[in-house]
Amino acid sequence: MPTTTYFSLIFAAAIFLTTALRLWLTMRQIAHVRSHRNLVPTDFATSISQEEHRKAADYTVAKGRLGLAELAAGTALLLALTLGGGLQAIDAMAGNYFTIGSYPHSLALFAGFAVVGWLVELPFDIYRTFTLEARFGFNRMTWAMYLADTGKGALVALVIGTPLLLAVLWLMGAMGALWWWWVWLFWLGFNLLAMMLYPTLIAPLFNKFVPLADAALRERIESLLRRCGFRVSGLFVMDGSTRSSHGNAYFTGMGRNKRIVFFDTLLARLSTEEIEAVLAHELGHFRRHHVWKRLGFLAAASLGFLWLLGQLITQPWFYAGLGVDTASAAMALILFSLVLPVFAFPLAPLTSALSRRHEYEADAYAARQTHAGDLVNALVKLYRDNAATLTPDPLHSQFYDSHPPAALRIARLQAA
Repeated sequence: MPTTTYFSLIFAAAIFLTTALRLWLTMRQIAHVRSHRNLVPTDFATSISQEEHRKAADYTVAKGRLGLAELAAGTALLLALTLGGGLQAIDAMAGNYFTIGSYPHSLALFAGFAVVGWLVELPFDIYRTFTLEARFGFNRMTWAMYLADTGKGALVALVIGTPLLLAVLWLMGAMGALWWWWVWLFWLGFNLLAMMLYPTLIAPLFNKFVPLADAALRERIESLLRRCGFRVSGLFVMDGSTRSSHGNAYFTGMGRNKRIVFFDTLLARLSTEEIEAVLAHELGHFRRHHVWKRLGFLAAASLGFLWLLGQLITQPWFYAGLGVDTASAAMALILFSLVLPVFAFPLAPLTSALSRRHEYEADAYAARQTHAGDLVNALVKLYRDNAATLTPDPLHSQFYDSHPPAALRIARLQAA
C-alpha cells in the first residue's frame, strides 16, 4: 500500500478517534451536570440558591449541546477541506487569478481558507451571542455592535496578518533547510511585540478604557502593588457591560506597558476587599512567573512543531494524503494547522493540568497577600453571576478546564 494511502487512513482514523473522544467527553459533561442540577453542593448552599444553581446547570448544558453541533460542523469542514479536496479547489481557484506559487497566490489561498472557516463558524457565533447568551441574560450586544466588531476584527487581521504571513513565507523560501528556525525566532519576536502593543493599539478598537476613578479603591490597589513590588502603567476600567454582563479582571501588556483592567461589571458586583483579593490572584501569576513559564512552554512546543513541519514540507505523501496535488509553503502551513489539533488533542490534559496548577499557586499567593475569605467570597459571586457550573464532570474537566473545579478551589482557600 502506498505511503500516501497509509497517511490518509491514519489521518481519517485520527479524526474518527478524536471526534469520538470529544463527543463522549461532552456527553459525559452534559449528563453529569444534569444529574446534579437539583442539588446545590454543601459548601455553596448558603451562598448560591437552588434557582441559581439550576440556571448554571442549564447554561452549561446549552453550551455543551451547541458545542456538539460545532464539533460536527468542524469535523465535516475538516474532512471536506482535506480528503474531500476542498483546499485543492481553493488553490486552483486562486491559480485562475494569480501565478501559482507567487505571494499573491499564497495570500489568496489563505484568504479563501479563512473565509470558508468563518462562514461555517458564523451561524454558531450568531446563535451563541443572540440566542444562547441572551436566553440566560448575559448578552448586551446589538447587531450594530456585532457587525462593527466583525468588520474591525477582519481589518485588524488583514493589516497585521498580511505582512506577518508574507514575512513567514519569505523566510520559508529564503532560509534554506533551516527555515523553521528563523520562522520560530520571528514568531517569538512578533508575539513579544504584540503583547507590548496590544493594550494601547488593538484593545481600544473594540472597547473603551478609562482610568479607575474610585479613589478609595485605587489607593487600596496601589498599596497592594507596593507590597507585592509590582509596577503598572495604569489602572483602567473597561466597558464590558456594553457587550455582556459577564465580569472579569486581567493584566495585559509587558514591561513598562503593563496595565490592570477591570470590567465595569466586576466593579459593580464585588466589594473593595474582594476586588483586592481578585487582583492579588492575578498578581500571583506574575510573581510566580506563570506568564513567562507559559510563554516558554509555547515557545518550546512551537519550535518542535515547526521542526516537524520542516520534515514534512518536502514529502509528497504529506500533501497527497490530505487531498492536495500542488505542494507549496502556504499549503503546507494550512495543512499543518488542520492536522496538528487532531493528533495533539490527547495531550490536552497535560496543558490543562499545568494551567490548573498555576491557578492554585496564584490562589495561594493571594491568600498570603490578602484575606483568603475575601477571595472565596469573590469567586463564589463570580461563579454565581457568570452561571459557572459547580458540578463539572471530572474527566471532562481534566481535558478542558484551565481552572480547577469550584469545589476543589474553594476547599483549598478555606483551608488557607
